[in-house]
Amino acid sequence: MTARPPFTATVLTMFPEAFPGPLGVSLIGTAWRERGLWSLETLDIRAFSDDRRGFLDDTPAGGGPGAVLKADVVARAVDSLSGPQRPLLYMSARGRPLTQARVKEWAKADGVVVLCGRFEGVDQRVLDARGFEEVSVGDAVLAGGEAAAMVAIEACVRLIPGVLGQAESLSSESFEDGLLEHPQYTRPRTFEGLEIPEVLVSGDHKKVAQWRQEQREITTRERRPDLWAAHIAKD
Repeated sequence: MTARPPFTATVLTMFPEAFPGPLGVSLIGTAWRERGLWSLETLDIRAFSDDRRGFLDDTPAGGGPGAVLKADVVARAVDSLSGPQRPLLYMSARGRPLTQARVKEWAKADGVVVLCGRFEGVDQRVLDARGFEEVSVGDAVLAGGEAAAMVAIEACVRLIPGVLGQAESLSSESFEDGLLEHPQYTRPRTFEGLEIPEVLVSGDHKKVAQWRQEQREITTRERRPDLWAAHIAKD
């Protein structure tokens, strides 16, 4: 049986020098550079411009400020890719929210192709024609898609078996079952007069598990009433 190739993240960007950034450090960086559990590629969109100066944008149709990345330039960049079909993601403030459920689906694929916009965005026609999925990492506007792309890629890569080492540590994280994670503590036992909750040093694993579940429910109810409502409805 032929081994499956590693998960490959390809980033289409005007600024390939922005990568790998945080993707190149800690366990995720080691899993890429030393263990080959995933791979990262960057593709400079400027290289696909037919303008000798490398221009790849133009003024918005209908008028208005700023510039828009041209459909033909982005299309040439996307069409230059080979290999198995992968989800096409366009990082956009108007996209559907990035969620753990969606990340888990992407992580099962052979990788992702992530388009980083700039200026006022990308010509809608190429997004529609190539089947890009618009993805938002939060209700805020960034100068470009590079930072958002790193968030999406890291969320996927950390789910690849072997990258983080302890599969069981993933099961109790925020969003895995619709609840946020419980608070964490470690030594020293006393910090600036504040103690680790007594139950966590009691040695009673049943009580610890119960306390953690209660804290998850309290935190979710207070911070994310939308998630709490969905959790209650599911039960």
